[in-house]
Amino acid sequence: MPMRGLAISFLAVAVFLVVLQLFSNPAKNSNEMEFSDFVKQLKDGRISKVDIAHDGAGNHYVTGESKDLNEAGSTQFRSEIILTENLMELMEEKGVQVKIKRPKTMLVSILANILPFILIFGIIYFIFIRQMKNAGKGAMSFGKSKAKLMTQDKNKITFKDVAGVNEAKEELEEVVEFLKNPKQFQNLGGKMPKGVLLSGSPGTGKTLLAKAVAGEADVPFFTISGSDFVEMFVGIGASRVRDMFEQGKKNAPCIIFIDEIDAVGRSRFSGIGGGHDEREQTLNALLVEMDGFDTQEGIIIVAATNRPDVLDPALLRPGRFDRQVVVDLPTLEGREQILKIHSRNVKLSDQVDLKKSARGTPGFSGADLANLVNEAALLASRRGADFVEQTDMEEARDKVMWGRERRSHVLDPEEKKLTAYHEAGHAVAMYHQPHCEPIHKVTIIPRGRALGATMQLPEKDRYTQSQKRIEADLISFMGGRAAEELIFGDVTTGAHNDIERSTAIARAMVCEYGMSKVLGPQNLGSHNQPVFLGQGISGSAEHSEETAQKIDQEVQRILTEAYDKCMKILVENKDQLVALSELLIEREVLDFKEVDSIMKTGKLPEDSEKIATKTETDAPSAEEKTVVENTADTATDEPETGKA
Repeated sequence: MPMRGLAISFLAVAVFLVVLQLFSNPAKNSNEMEFSDFVKQLKDGRISKVDIAHDGAGNHYVTGESKDLNEAGSTQFRSEIILTENLMELMEEKGVQVKIKRPKTMLVSILANILPFILIFGIIYFIFIRQMKNAGKGAMSFGKSKAKLMTQDKNKITFKDVAGVNEAKEELEEVVEFLKNPKQFQNLGGKMPKGVLLSGSPGTGKTLLAKAVAGEADVPFFTISGSDFVEMFVGIGASRVRDMFEQGKKNAPCIIFIDEIDAVGRSRFSGIGGGHDEREQTLNALLVEMDGFDTQEGIIIVAATNRPDVLDPALLRPGRFDRQVVVDLPTLEGREQILKIHSRNVKLSDQVDLKKSARGTPGFSGADLANLVNEAALLASRRGADFVEQTDMEEARDKVMWGRERRSHVLDPEEKKLTAYHEAGHAVAMYHQPHCEPIHKVTIIPRGRALGATMQLPEKDRYTQSQKRIEADLISFMGGRAAEELIFGDVTTGAHNDIERSTAIARAMVCEYGMSKVLGPQNLGSHNQPVFLGQGISGSAEHSEETAQKIDQEVQRILTEAYDKCMKILVENKDQLVALSELLIEREVLDFKEVDSIMKTGKLPEDSEKIATKTETDAPSAEEKTVVENTADTATDEPETGKA
């Protein structure tokens, strides 16, 4: 861009010089006069002053003004003359003012006339011809690859900065070691892998792993995004793929990292009416370069995507992407390590327990944990503290998942009482079921779109759910609606989110998990997968209408039984429900110790009275995704969502 601006400036100067040359030449602005007429007017005394010039070729000419006959004005003229002594004496006799101009040399005249044109043609050459030569594959370098060469000076991330994904890190460490010492692996006839595909949920650290490879490897590291291959001109994507691999071959051995490869590697002919020709040309070029007749050793492709299901099968076969590494959500130990990494530059109090924070964040990705630590530091700085406390970590966790507390959203006494009984119904239903996760906190403070919530703290990470645990969750979901009907004899829209999630779980039990005795262990189709390029739109029905009717009946049966069991629990423990609701109205937030004391003795523990004020200001620490979240939403608010 600076060179282009300089070229435009030179072009403007050249145009100005041409215009100046055209309009400043006195010969172009004067009337030609014959020499005889000039001598006659000179003798008549009509010429008062003249300028005598020499054109460098031996010729002389004069320019000046000639008075009109009626003395009304004057006319400019120009005339070629033969300069003689008699002519000079005649002009002196008539009193003509004579001015002799210095003669121009031949070189000056030539330069004055052709310099502007030289400048114009030079600019045209610079802008077009030189750019076309440099591009090599199209005008204005459209065909050049946009891959950037990363250096260790710019990237300081190493494998020490990556935690929570040990298996994926080991796979990439082996690739880096192969590039550093290939003979160690080739002694037994092993070959270098051609491609490594990193797939996983957003925020799990796929791009961070690639940056760590760039920091560890002693070889050139090129990085490019899948969208960089897309351009408005046909064929540019394929040209950029070829150019990228040409750069890689010149710097082999090297690593090429393609981020979000699903932008260029989507499956071909996978939708109604076929695929996009330009995208398919780019994909075909990528397939050929990765494993074609002209393939060379020494180039490893590392790609990242969170949609491996839409990639073309030809791209995933061995020989192109030999390794497919799943970067999963971190475990409890992994979350603790990630929190330690992100809190290295944060001033933490000695009382902060990162293991407790890791235990309270099941289902969090690495990006979520980084955001949690940052929010905790901002909260501590906002209140003027010198260190980040454990309460800041809990409040930051709730803010990341639910949003900030809406203390200004004041509920009237009737709505507050309704919300308290709603959440107390959830808490009582959870407390009396051994298969439910332990209760962490119950709150009726509005946060985000929820008017209140009953939160659970899982004892450990769970990767499978038993039927008894799922049925217990369904019963706890029904606690809010059942409490409203039991106490007030009416129901509200506050259980909208509870019913929505319960219905989804019950349908999954019947259609996906095979937990229905009527329909048996069979998969009856899942509609949760996103439609990709028309797939699934025009497919035939997966089951008959009779089976669909049975599915609806089973879903209704499961939900009705869960509601009846929940109502039975609340009726048997109505005193606990009332006591918990009244204290919840007074305190707004109750933790597990207080809930447990109310359930057993009907009142708060003795040490709870002393910290009533502190408890009221503490933020609820809910665990989303793997915790059971129950909200009392307004009729217009969209409820929070999560997984049970």
